[in-house]
Amino acid sequence: MSFLVPLLTVVLAATPTPAPAPAAAPLATICDKYCDARDPALSPGDREGASATVSGRRLSLHLDDGDDMGWAAITGGAPGDHVWLDRSFDAGRTWASGSKLGDTATPSGSTGWRTLMYNADDWNNRGVGLLRACGQPAGSGTIACTGWARTTWNAGDRRTAAATALMERYNQGTGLFDTTGWWNSANALTAIIDNARISGMGSYRYAIDTTYTKNLGAQGGQFRNDYIDDTGWWGLAWVKAYDLTGDSKYLNTARADADHMYAYWDGVCGGGVWWSTARTYKNAIPNSLYIQLNAALHNRIGGDTTYLARARAGWTWFAGSGMINGSNLVNDGLTTSTCANNGQAVWSYNQGVPLAALTELNRATGDASLLTKARAMANASTANGSLNPGGILRDPGESAGGGGADGPTFKGVYARDLAVLNAALSDHPYTGYLQRQANSAYANDRNSAEAYGLLWAGPFDQADAARQQSALDLMNAAP
Repeated sequence: MSFLVPLLTVVLAATPTPAPAPAAAPLATICDKYCDARDPALSPGDREGASATVSGRRLSLHLDDGDDMGWAAITGGAPGDHVWLDRSFDAGRTWASGSKLGDTATPSGSTGWRTLMYNADDWNNRGVGLLRACGQPAGSGTIACTGWARTTWNAGDRRTAAATALMERYNQGTGLFDTTGWWNSANALTAIIDNARISGMGSYRYAIDTTYTKNLGAQGGQFRNDYIDDTGWWGLAWVKAYDLTGDSKYLNTARADADHMYAYWDGVCGGGVWWSTARTYKNAIPNSLYIQLNAALHNRIGGDTTYLARARAGWTWFAGSGMINGSNLVNDGLTTSTCANNGQAVWSYNQGVPLAALTELNRATGDASLLTKARAMANASTANGSLNPGGILRDPGESAGGGGADGPTFKGVYARDLAVLNAALSDHPYTGYLQRQANSAYANDRNSAEAYGLLWAGPFDQADAARQQSALDLMNAAP
């Protein structure tokens, strides 16, 4: 089941072309390729992006993909019916109250009408937008709107469309992603950077330096804070930024992050870094991130021995810690009293990060046994029925509307890191698995605005930046 509507086959055959006059002036005029309030008769193409009904009338949002514009139409109605567009630059959460772009009424003797065309985006101000069509039947207090949708500008395939939908949630003022948290924003930026590398679309590279500049002094500075895993996520994001841009400032920050993590390595439980500066819990995620970040730094710093030694020690400790259980799956952490596997949930991201960590460490050392172990762990997680009911990845306890603040990020991390291992193995054994996940999410877990929900098997539940980051990671990962 797909949540996208097909291309329009009849272009408002029963709807007269409106004169350009009877439209209320918008609150602000945007000019990109063309300025707002362009005649739809000049559009080289017409695709229906969304539709709705109200009191027997049909509302439809029409999109001109070639010009990045759209218009609204109402059909099957009566004189006096109103139709207009809403435009949003924050993923449909808000729009210009009272603007009613192109608000116009069906004239006497007609049963349908349409607005003029308005821009979907404001590229001059980095505004990544959505449109919807709204209408109100004559003499009625009822207003209805279609779902939000956009043109295919910067959204020409499922990877770039997912990236654009994530960037609709990017806050240029904070340099972070609205509707999600600090560490989740590190993963969202990582997904955007990966997309720029994989797709070749550089439209959103500005987010890298914006995020860096606006947040370099936040919390502990250099993207360090009280949570060691948070610091690891940001360190890896800056490694990706360095790989894409070649700017050494990003690598220097990644080094500061790795050094901060190292300060919380001690002999409790025989080694390992703590989850937080409070030193109350040793668990899987900060330690697998620690291995990956240190190995990645070694692979990018000529003549290094320090980061390699830390990565090696990290993996030796992790492998012997007991967190990898007898099924080659990773439980969440260790008990405080006996430093034994605590039997807590087998989260997807705890299965994923070790795969990327071992791949980086193999690159650093040439030790083939690391990839052998990574393959065994990946085989376990991709085949596990509890993690993959019906063949589609699902975290423990995952349900529509759930996941809390952290859970929606997990599966994207898993897909991203499984793809790293998959690329390093000559037989690429996980290509089919990744494609199956991506095809399911695309068909069953997506709305008209190219936003994805929590359940990759469907149905779509709700949209936020963490859910979208996971989906973008998945689309980036699937060949």
